[in-house]
Amino acid sequence: MKIAQVSPLYEAVPPTLYGGTERVVAHLTDALVDLGHEVTLFSSAEAQTRARLVPVRDQAIRLDPAPLKSDMAAHMAMLAKVRSMADQFDVIHFHTDMIHFPFFEDRAGRTVTTLHGRLDLKDLPAAYDAWPQFPLVSISDDQRRPLPWANWAGTVQHGMDADLYRPSDRSSGYLAFLGRISPEKRPDRAIEIATRLGMRLKIAAKVDAADSVYFESRIRPLLDNPLIEFVGEIGDGAKSEFLGGADALLFPIDWPEPFGLVMIEAMACGTPVIAWPNGAAPEVIEDGATGYLVSSIDEAVDAVRRAITLDRSAIRARFELRFSATAMAQRYLDIYRELLARTPYAPPGIEMPLPTTTLKMPSAAVA
Repeated sequence: MKIAQVSPLYEAVPPTLYGGTERVVAHLTDALVDLGHEVTLFSSAEAQTRARLVPVRDQAIRLDPAPLKSDMAAHMAMLAKVRSMADQFDVIHFHTDMIHFPFFEDRAGRTVTTLHGRLDLKDLPAAYDAWPQFPLVSISDDQRRPLPWANWAGTVQHGMDADLYRPSDRSSGYLAFLGRISPEKRPDRAIEIATRLGMRLKIAAKVDAADSVYFESRIRPLLDNPLIEFVGEIGDGAKSEFLGGADALLFPIDWPEPFGLVMIEAMACGTPVIAWPNGAAPEVIEDGATGYLVSSIDEAVDAVRRAITLDRSAIRARFELRFSATAMAQRYLDIYRELLARTPYAPPGIEMPLPTTTLKMPSAAVA
């Protein structure tokens, strides 16, 4: 199958440091290549990929030192390039929200759009109502709740390259928080849990400019506690040691997280996860097997004590079964094939008719 993967341009593929969507695109793209498909990746030039790369920007936007830049212009130029090559692909898989909709209306049935963010925003229903012909993929069933009527082709949970992470047989006596410093991620909860337990907490996280006030006013004062170590941003190369050495990963979110990639990164290292049951967490964590779902600090403190006794090799095995990049790619292939079976082929230069009804296909999620 000839497949195009269209990545956002904010981070490299995969990201050098923090980044979720582009990391998933990287693992999915390579897994599809490994499964024997002809894959083309549209992304910034520093991408590391086994697919054919079509670079559409010299480097990813966030780490570009240029003082003035336009993310809209960069993405519009990329879409123009994808459009010019569209006849080369059986399926074009977009990871760019809905920005491509107006430009691919004539071939919507041969596109897949994975939505990676939250969908409870005011303006989104009108946009998805205006372009109902585009098949959408959710990354969790919970993510769909604000738009249950949308043209969902399936749910595909994220996956990661299993070889990227080294499972650890034993931990080193600390708790871990990995991700981004922001109010909805609740690093303050993680600090309180560690303090209550008298355990060390290592925080590996980036601080966006938008969250700098929160960090300086609410979190930095808590870092004076000798139990708390702020590591800063880390890349993939440091995650096996960081996560694998932890007794548990704390995921104390206070918002409807669409997926939560760090949870499966921890599982890949054999590390249990303590998570609040918001967003996709109940779909990812198997309570009592790969971690615990909790609803209070007291429950979290108790769960950490129990998590230490969980079988780390069994946690890794569940990751390999449910969340490997190969498992993710196979689920997407099921959706691609279903779309191609339902959408008539049109020779290059011939516009395909728009579907008169939306496509309703079974979920590709795995329990």
